[in-house]
Amino acid sequence: MAGGGPARLRSPPSADPSGGRRARGSGTISAESRTYDSLPPLRRNKDFTVFWLGQALSVLGGSVSMLALPLLVLHATGSIVQMGLVTVVSAVTAIGTGIFAGYVVDRADRRRLMIACDLVRAVLLGAVPFVWWLAGPQIWLLYVLTALTSVLRTLFDVAYVTAIPNLVRTQDLTAANGRLMGTFALGSLLGPVVAGFLTAGVGADWALALDGATFLVSAASLGWVRFTPRPAGDGADRAGAADEAGMFREMFVVGLRFLWSHPLLRPLTVALTLLTFVTMGATDLLIYRVQHDLGRDAATLGYVIAVSGAGSVAAALGAGRLRRLFGFGTCWLASVAMIAVGVAVTGVSRSVPVIAALAAVSMFGMTLGGVCSMTLRQEVTPDHLLGRVTSAFWTVHNAAGPVGAAVLTLLASRHGVPAVSLAGGALCLLILGGALLTPLRGSRAGAATGGSGAPDREPAAGPSARA
Repeated sequence: MAGGGPARLRSPPSADPSGGRRARGSGTISAESRTYDSLPPLRRNKDFTVFWLGQALSVLGGSVSMLALPLLVLHATGSIVQMGLVTVVSAVTAIGTGIFAGYVVDRADRRRLMIACDLVRAVLLGAVPFVWWLAGPQIWLLYVLTALTSVLRTLFDVAYVTAIPNLVRTQDLTAANGRLMGTFALGSLLGPVVAGFLTAGVGADWALALDGATFLVSAASLGWVRFTPRPAGDGADRAGAADEAGMFREMFVVGLRFLWSHPLLRPLTVALTLLTFVTMGATDLLIYRVQHDLGRDAATLGYVIAVSGAGSVAAALGAGRLRRLFGFGTCWLASVAMIAVGVAVTGVSRSVPVIAALAAVSMFGMTLGGVCSMTLRQEVTPDHLLGRVTSAFWTVHNAAGPVGAAVLTLLASRHGVPAVSLAGGALCLLILGGALLTPLRGSRAGAATGGSGAPDREPAAGPSARA
């Protein structure tokens, strides 16, 4: 790396008035020494590669915790209710943190914030086996741990999304997001397997400690990554921040307003919120269908989940090329159609291979749509607002997920999985039909420019962009 070592994050102008950064063991590097336009292509981008590899290991560790923490609660209490309460604490804390996370990310040095989140999570998770050894199982500790790590995870994830445009060229955003999404999908597949072996071998508490160690690796990798802020938006972008009144409006409403005023991002946010209502519950329907309705064992369910994960990996790898060929609108609308077919067929078919194949189609659609929408947000949102816009989007559309899961599973218990799955697929088709009546239908963002999205950077409706 240039400069002989890791460089401190150069934050957006609103967060770093000095406009410079200091390399380890050297003097101040001028802002002009590394410009956004000089970033290398993705295949030669060492900063992104280091970032990607560091986060790949962190994702694997996080997937281990997703299984290890519930198992630790179950071993400590023997209560499924306690397991559910820990999940509720995690979800509620994440939604609450989403209200202010974007504000913090937009005001902070993003690289330092991510490193701090990693280090604190490493300490918290690493302490669990030692507390268990010294004082025995402490269920209250798990509630506190869940709440604190949920806050830190939300802050890190918002900063993570906003940092990617500071690592790669705009035309490489889709491919970069695809790599990261593919790594997440692969880690989500391997993590539970690793967690199972670790829990059986050394216990769930030490499995959590391993996750803590991966956060140390993530923090170290971030120390060797340089971030380069994108060019600042026009005066209209900054005017939105100047007239904000009140802390809540400053933290959250400005991002929501930004989403709502964009001609593409407004219908996209509404559609994704409705889609999340269906898709989170669809996972529970799939599990219930395979194990309860068809009477298959856990190994068969694991096979189905693994095949569906392969669809996610395939979409992540191909998202960049598909978006270059067909544009944002076509890719996103096609992803909704794939989700609709997958949700409907997996709930009515009695063939496990068919269910697995259609689950893979559904996951392909979810991942393709996720990569395309995240890339569009990064392309068209001014850097100094990207944290608040990301946070507002996640808070709004993620809130629909638990509600949808509760409604769909309740209806399935009364009317059966096939009927509810068909209704879910029909709702997805209605979402698709509604989207076809909006500017999403004709959006070619990123197609003509190899993913740059330049035609949509400053739309006529104003500086509020997000996907």
